[in-house]
Amino acid sequence: MGKNITSLEYTKNKQATQWLLLIGIILVGSNLRAPLTSVGALISSIRDDLGMSNTVAGAITTLPLLAFALLSPFAPKIANKLGMERTIFMSLCVLLIGLITRSLFGMSFLFLGTLLIGLAIAVGNVLIPGYVKMNFPLKIGIVTGFYAVFMNIFGALGSGLSVPLSSIGGIGWKGSLAAWVVLTIIALIVWSPQLKKHGENKHTVKTETKKGNIWRSRLAWYITIFMGLQSLVFYTLITWLPEILQLHGYSAEAAGWMLFLMQFALIPVTFVIPVVAEKMDNQVLLSGLTGTFFIVGIIGILSGHQFVIPIATMMLGMASGSAFSLCMMFFSLRTHDGYQAADMSGMAQSIGYLLAAVGPVLFGALHDITGGWYVPLFMLIGLSVIILFAALTAGRDRMIEVTI
Repeated sequence: MGKNITSLEYTKNKQATQWLLLIGIILVGSNLRAPLTSVGALISSIRDDLGMSNTVAGAITTLPLLAFALLSPFAPKIANKLGMERTIFMSLCVLLIGLITRSLFGMSFLFLGTLLIGLAIAVGNVLIPGYVKMNFPLKIGIVTGFYAVFMNIFGALGSGLSVPLSSIGGIGWKGSLAAWVVLTIIALIVWSPQLKKHGENKHTVKTETKKGNIWRSRLAWYITIFMGLQSLVFYTLITWLPEILQLHGYSAEAAGWMLFLMQFALIPVTFVIPVVAEKMDNQVLLSGLTGTFFIVGIIGILSGHQFVIPIATMMLGMASGSAFSLCMMFFSLRTHDGYQAADMSGMAQSIGYLLAAVGPVLFGALHDITGGWYVPLFMLIGLSVIILFAALTAGRDRMIEVTI
């Protein structure tokens, strides 16, 4: 009888621990988009208040992407030394500092805080896919879906609420951006119990390490190109779509809510795609639809028709959600173990976000040079064609084989 009770209590404790871990992963994911997407709808206010050009304003979004590119290859190595749990906790602390710093005074603090935010988010971006593979090996699709959904829900709220928040009590764009510290503090509190698992999981990471140079894998490069270009398109739209829509007659607030619509449209997709992708023999069909939606959606924005723009915006949201989820699943489905998944994630997000970092600045610069949005949008259409090809190749049923 005593043994049965002990066994039952152990089972309940294990289930409670798993649920707490899942909630922690979801909260970490919730902090990986909102600090960035909240900038897009406020870009014109920030630019006018600080006297920036469009090119410099684009750098507000580009700087975190450069931070992603810089830190991503090293995040698995840091986690291997400190433990994944401790590394993620420390990244949340840096994120909190960055959010506060970004909203203090002037342009210098804005860019310093933005850099810290980018470095912090880079760690979560890289480690979460491998951490999910290690802790939920039989439920990769559904757990990936959960954290991706919440990440994008709060990303959408970041876009939609930025302008209304800035109008409350005259707090302006600084107060609006600073409001996201609340979410980070909650994540820190919920994640803190995971620090007790530091020693155990540090050992697990080391024993699971699959030696070899993943950078020499052709498949890894296709996944990286797919990750990079879809990120370039997404972050460029996050930065400049409100400005484009204002040219088509939208108010600043309405343009912000259209950006919300784009991110709201990707929410159900980010949950469904991982679950479906895990059950399929390959992901070629999903990859093809994703690339096609990017192309058609940008053409719709380019058309400027009032009826077409909301549909095109939703298509771009669905494409972005599908592309992101497929990349996260490729990190797991195309790798042999949790550490290799983190290594693949680090490579893809390093080179990928280096490509993505070019997007907002180049897009803004092309607008400054040409005086319109047609040339920049045609650039995105061309890149979407490359996304289609890379996604189709990455979607084939193969595993990454590395050489020593």
